Amino acid sequence: MLLSRRLLQTQSVRVLARDSSSVVPLTSAHYSVKRHDFARVTELDLQEFRSILGDRVVTNASELESYNTDWLRNLRGQSTVALRPKTTDEVSRILAHCSKRRIAVVPQGGNTGLVGGSNPVFDEVVLSLSLMNEVISVDEVAGTLVCQSGCVLESLDAMLAKRGLMMPLDLGAKGSCQIGGNLSTNAGGLRLMRYGSLHGSILGIEVVLSDGKVLDLMSTLRKDNTGYDLKQLFIGAEGTLGVVTAISVLTPPRPKAVNVAFVGCRSFEAVRQTYLMAKRFLGEILSAVEFMDAASMQLVEKNLALHNPISPQPFYVLAETSGSSDAHDKMKLDTFFEYIMKENLINDGSIATDYTKLRNMWALRERITEALTREGVTYKYDVSLPMAVMYDLVMETRQRCVSMAKCTVGYGHIGDGNLHLNIVGETHSKQLLQLIEPFVFEWTARHRGSISAEHGLGFKKADYIYYSKSKEAVNVMKSLKQLFDPQGILNPYKTLPQQ
Repeated sequence: MLLSRRLLQTQSVRVLARDSSSVVPLTSAHYSVKRHDFARVTELDLQEFRSILGDRVVTNASELESYNTDWLRNLRGQSTVALRPKTTDEVSRILAHCSKRRIAVVPQGGNTGLVGGSNPVFDEVVLSLSLMNEVISVDEVAGTLVCQSGCVLESLDAMLAKRGLMMPLDLGAKGSCQIGGNLSTNAGGLRLMRYGSLHGSILGIEVVLSDGKVLDLMSTLRKDNTGYDLKQLFIGAEGTLGVVTAISVLTPPRPKAVNVAFVGCRSFEAVRQTYLMAKRFLGEILSAVEFMDAASMQLVEKNLALHNPISPQPFYVLAETSGSSDAHDKMKLDTFFEYIMKENLINDGSIATDYTKLRNMWALRERITEALTREGVTYKYDVSLPMAVMYDLVMETRQRCVSMAKCTVGYGHIGDGNLHLNIVGETHSKQLLQLIEPFVFEWTARHRGSISAEHGLGFKKADYIYYSKSKEAVNVMKSLKQLFDPQGILNPYKTLPQQ
């Protein structure tokens, strides 16, 4: 059966509360943050918002909880109002009013971020883009999509599948995350090694600046070399420079043949060599190479009752191929599999070509985050490292936190050098956090890595930016922030250091 990768993968990781009855500490108190001198929302402000949006102004405390709290339930703001625009004009009018009054605003998409970039820290107004979910146009010949920024990633991909196209990125949270949030964090995900980052896939954007001005950078052209490429400034800016309201994105042809090899390795060096052989043997059809450790596998088995298709191993590698000829791809995959078996790079393995096996294999990797949230309070780190030392960070962190952590796991995109390091504690613990930070950032910097590979800096990592960027580079970023948002009302306390 020839199926697209989107259809092969398991159900999306939804926004799941680990324990909705537990009390999430206030971000401002837990992190000792000082509120900036912004105006507070008054009844007159609410009247203005209602004149723009009608009944799409949320002030009910119970409804606001989901806007105030991050989905990991580690952070909680104190916003008293969430606004739900449907059009760019409504966003423009809202920001014009907030600029006039100097009211701080937090743009929010699907609220699936992992660094607190889309939640208020104090009482900032939440600007939810969830209702801005219209597809504007699809050009099947050029392979371009134009849509509003609140469109859910999985919904876009399902729509494109009917036209033989696909979204160029894929995330575990695809059922909830929105394309505007993906752009604003420069999300990477499972397809980056095949299709590249959003800096290459995004063709144009529409963005509203802090004073309400609409900046039209929309284009469906693959080539446009006129002046500065301003849209790049907003990709990965986490809503600190402007609010992206619409995008144009390049959509590649959907593959007709998808196959997966799931193998077990005795060491991380064997993982690296398996990846190298995957590149050599699978070449142009290789679309993903993921790895996970034994601790990750144990969690998905224990907390999600998923089944490991091979014998227990210290490490696991998932290699996926996507192409146009099923017979050709299977032949290449069989040759690859036979070689790594013969060279003793793997201890066990299985190849999947049918719907059920493919879905189940991808579920083991994609649902690790969900399994972690059910285990306890998770401290998540998303770093880029040279492949040779990638897993060393996991081992050293595990040893460092052994007395206080329930478990420490490592998994990620081996093809991109992107490690997801996760430490799970019983409860929110400053003592455990002090063991982890700044150790993880110092270790990463010492090995010439990046402290944020694809999740962004958000609130949690903003003050650690100097571990990856020079003082001169950060000063230029601050100058850009001052240029685009002179009052600092857009997503304050995020991305750039407060100290």
